[in-house]
Amino acid sequence: MCEVYMKTTILAPLEHEPRQALPTNEAARHLSLKPQTLRAWAHYWPVGELLRVLQEGSAVAAGGAE
Repeated sequence: MCEVYMKTTILAPLEHEPRQALPTNEAARHLSLKPQTLRAWAHYWPVGELLRVLQEGSAVAAGGAE
């Protein structure tokens, strides 16, 4: 029988997170969701958010989060 051990790390509160973006796996843990759920959600973009990004230009100029 093969046993799988999950590496558990303590997540810092988001209020103390210095990064502007998190990897999908970490974001999913904060939201108590599976990473696959976040990946599926990424296929749908709110129009208002797209407009905000285009108006600010910050994400496009920085090359995005990843």
